[in-house]
Amino acid sequence: MFGQVVVGGPGAGKSTYCYGMYQFLSAIGRSSAVINLDPANDSVPYPVAVDIRDYITLEEIMDELNLGPNGGLMYAMENLSQQGIDEFISRIEKLAKDGTYLLFDCPGQVELFTHHNSLHDIFKKLQSQAKLRLVSVMLVDCFWLTSASNYVSVLLLTLRAMLQLDMPHISVFSKIDMLKGYGQLPFRLDFYTDCENLAVLEPHLIKESNSVLGKRYVDLTRAIAEVVEDFGLVSFEVLSVENKRSMVHLLSIIDKANGYSFGSEVGGDTVWAEASRQGGSADIDIHERWIDYKSEWDKKEAEEERARMEGNTVDKDDLL
Repeated sequence: MFGQVVVGGPGAGKSTYCYGMYQFLSAIGRSSAVINLDPANDSVPYPVAVDIRDYITLEEIMDELNLGPNGGLMYAMENLSQQGIDEFISRIEKLAKDGTYLLFDCPGQVELFTHHNSLHDIFKKLQSQAKLRLVSVMLVDCFWLTSASNYVSVLLLTLRAMLQLDMPHISVFSKIDMLKGYGQLPFRLDFYTDCENLAVLEPHLIKESNSVLGKRYVDLTRAIAEVVEDFGLVSFEVLSVENKRSMVHLLSIIDKANGYSFGSEVGGDTVWAEASRQGGSADIDIHERWIDYKSEWDKKEAEEERARMEGNTVDKDDLL
């Protein structure tokens, strides 16, 4: 069975994404369920199929062990990976046997998916015991594109998460519909998604390094950029959860990463399989769509959706 491991820092939009993806999957006829793995998240927007808070909550840990929020989160994930994992896996297996597509909403503490082994161990056991084929989806708020140094930091964080989680990985700039409001970028959007030729960032790094660190700060950031570029693994997709074409495009990429595309016909998902083959928004220039002509594209897509609804017809092309 198949699923997504949704990770990202605080405020990246993980729970919003899980709810949006859950609704989208329901709309295309794919049975899905969301699993909350954040013991601090007591108010989720989606219906929860399995909740870590049924086993342990952050408030309980902090009170009983006198830990802070970060230490409490680390303890909770260690506790699940070492003690409560069998019952947890059993509940996941029941969902998987029904053919349910799984969405794992993970905590936002970055150490858990960049350095600590608890999340890695949990998903390795799920993959081996529950026979899950998972892909990690890392969300990054597009706000971090507004600073060259922050962008390089995000690249390093993303690379570390890819290596730590050790599964197929898709990196995504979320809330892309808000990017235009943050001001003009020094480069086209596809420069930031392709993550190539990062040396051109240096003048902007120098401009930002007016602190006491000065040249050392620039040298460190340049070295990080070189490491990321040498690995050649990091690239990004863009996403607006409320935009249908954006969701179609991202899901088609995710399905290829975890192998769902190659088995969807067996599951009766032939309409979606055909739509994903046609590529969603793959042929759209993302800089024009989300920055140069965002208003025009929004209007065009709204008119197309209105015409489709008034025509009261549905076919596979409506997904594109």
